[in-house]
Amino acid sequence: MKKNEICAKCVSDTTMSDIVFNEKGVCNFCVLQEDLEKKYPLGAEGEKNIQLIIQEIKKRGYKKKYDCIVGVSGGVDSTYCVLLAKKWGLRILAVHLDNGWNSLEAEHNIKTLVEKLGIDLKVVKVNKEEFKKLQIAFLKASVSEIEIPTDVGIYSTLYKVAAQEDIPSIINGHSIRQEGTQPLSWTYMDGKYIDSVYEKFTGEKLKYFNNLKISNMIYYMLVKRIKEYRPLEFLDYDKQEAGKILEKETDWKDYGGHHFESIYTRFVASYIMPTKFDIDKRKVSLSAKVRSGKLKRDEALAVLNGEYYPVEKIKKDQDFVLTRLGLSNKEFDEIMGSPIKTHKDYKTYLTTIKKFKFFIKIACKLKLLPIVFYEKYAK
Repeated sequence: MKKNEICAKCVSDTTMSDIVFNEKGVCNFCVLQEDLEKKYPLGAEGEKNIQLIIQEIKKRGYKKKYDCIVGVSGGVDSTYCVLLAKKWGLRILAVHLDNGWNSLEAEHNIKTLVEKLGIDLKVVKVNKEEFKKLQIAFLKASVSEIEIPTDVGIYSTLYKVAAQEDIPSIINGHSIRQEGTQPLSWTYMDGKYIDSVYEKFTGEKLKYFNNLKISNMIYYMLVKRIKEYRPLEFLDYDKQEAGKILEKETDWKDYGGHHFESIYTRFVASYIMPTKFDIDKRKVSLSAKVRSGKLKRDEALAVLNGEYYPVEKIKKDQDFVLTRLGLSNKEFDEIMGSPIKTHKDYKTYLTTIKKFKFFIKIACKLKLLPIVFYEKYAK
């Protein structure tokens, strides 16, 4: 297979080592999305599913202070989910994990959202010193999952707050038609992986970080009976249109790019990932939009051929990030030049997940876990 062979349907290519093409030149990620879209229908059937979700969330939240939790980052997906939930008459607790890297736009978006809609907000802050060590550990680990401490931290925090506040439902803003599914070769995450990398590069154990272990998930799902819902999957959702609605109704401000509401994420995505790992994560979301008919393939290719982020702004971000992390330019150059590794070089739950894939499949059918969890990790 030639390097950078591209899918005949979307813009995913062989920079994803786990990509496979069928006889028509269509990739396995296209096939996966087509299958998932059948499980998440739109139109009248999708609306029916949304109404069932609303009814179930209200029933589960009966006589409680809140019906649901929605995590907010200041990004368009989470902000739009809060707006929808409010319009659906749900009593919402917005939860934000502050890891210290919010852009000014993200701070503004969160503040105006809760003020305009009159909802409660709980901000959970990470332990700055420990989290800094964790981020540096993942940089030194030389893996592409540089940002999973934040991803896992957000997910775990939502469940932890839900358990503490006796809130049985969590609304997640993911949309398969807009976001797609990250290749396992690019993004793997679990709590054991977090612990493994941190201990290897610090010689310490995590004390404050809200990690997410298998034992935690069993407790949250089976004991506390917390369920996650993804209503955007059943909507003909469009990020640009959602952004316009948010600008009008909540004074939302655009932050300039996919997940650029975080300064650290912006630098990782626009510089470290493409420079060191030859990974352009825009391929995943652009491919998802092409498959769902929201974007033409030629338009997606034009975006990829264009500038990811202005060089002068990347340099400014680099100076800011290195100063915040306490890394010298020499240390950063060593990190960028170190041999590439993967999650397979560290301890993870992946073997355990595959061993219990039958039970995970059942959990997905019962909607205790998102369907894509089985498709990506267990299958």
